[in-house]
Amino acid sequence: MQKPLKTVAFLTAGGLAPCLSSSLGYLIEAYSVRSPTTHLICYKSGYKGLLLGDKVEVTPKMREQCGTLQLHGGSPIGNSRVKLTNVKDCVKRGLVQEGQDPQQVAADQLIKDGVDVLHTIGGDDTNTAAAALADFLKQNGYHMTVIGLPKTVDNDVVPIKQSLGAWTAAQKGAEFFCNVVAESTANPRMFIVHEVMGRDCGWLTAATAAEYMKMLDQQEKLPELFVDTERLRVHAVYLPEMAIDIKAESARLRKIMDLHDCVNIFISEGAGVKDIVKELESQGHEIARDAFGHVKLDAINVGKYFGEQFAAAIGAEKTLVQKSGYFARAAPANEADRTLIRKCSMLAVDCALRRQGGVIGQDEDQGDVLSAIAFDRIKGGKKFNLSYPWFQELLKCIGQPTPMPAQL
Repeated sequence: MQKPLKTVAFLTAGGLAPCLSSSLGYLIEAYSVRSPTTHLICYKSGYKGLLLGDKVEVTPKMREQCGTLQLHGGSPIGNSRVKLTNVKDCVKRGLVQEGQDPQQVAADQLIKDGVDVLHTIGGDDTNTAAAALADFLKQNGYHMTVIGLPKTVDNDVVPIKQSLGAWTAAQKGAEFFCNVVAESTANPRMFIVHEVMGRDCGWLTAATAAEYMKMLDQQEKLPELFVDTERLRVHAVYLPEMAIDIKAESARLRKIMDLHDCVNIFISEGAGVKDIVKELESQGHEIARDAFGHVKLDAINVGKYFGEQFAAAIGAEKTLVQKSGYFARAAPANEADRTLIRKCSMLAVDCALRRQGGVIGQDEDQGDVLSAIAFDRIKGGKKFNLSYPWFQELLKCIGQPTPMPAQL
């Protein structure tokens, strides 16, 4: 029989997603029921708080009122993008001193706090970093269990079927465009570019477009006064996994513009990025990257780039680029996500009580069974499958030819 858990710690890291607050709430609730004597602490601002020893204790009042977290988005304990193996960046940001090893500093803090189980809520980088930290501790004679929850609006974690927060992000992105689409009436020959989050995976853009089209179908129209589906619909969807034929698509979209006086496209923030970066670097531009080496997509501005590529060819008088990312990712979790988050959180606590580490998720390689998946099987960058029936149906609905896959 396992010894009772004395101390359990939580941290959230990486970008926001509509699951962080909900996940923390459900974890606190589950421990309060299953292991009420366990000491609970939260490291503030992710790995930054762990390195600095900046934490908050979960009080009886917090346990009693943790349901409130289901009503809020973001992360109440804060996030940050910190890579423990990027020593130079950690020193530059004042998280460790020159000559210190960030992993050692983090390990020392966990030992000092007597942490038995660390729950990390984040993407593949967050969870694999935690697993590496656990291995580091084990090599130094300290045993700690790490249990991750898969947070990412991109839904791009291998081999997890559905990452937490992605459903909500798609819904909120669709709601965002329900308002933005009315801007097509602000100017003749209006071209609206809806840029959706998604660095390497187009799932969120595709799901957002599909969700928007469902919402559009449910709206009342008045075609006689130009309030009709053809003007309000999505006319094109472009994803990182797709090869974008600018010439052919321009010709198709030009016909739509001539007929309906507007064009609306949904595009992933990572669509065509490799080609854009290659072009910019050939012109002598230095491309900004984050601590993990990822290209900073705000510096690339994919929506603006493709807006300019298409505008003249389709005869647009005005181009409007709108990004739903922050609106979507900071939202509270919707009912579908909360249901999945609660199941994952309950299993996470069960695993903690038996000291079983891993990332909690629906394992696509094991019939989508919800389980603790070994960290060495967790990878980021899962590609969206362009052949999914629901996506093919979306393309058919909006009149877009089936695209060729992008060259990776």
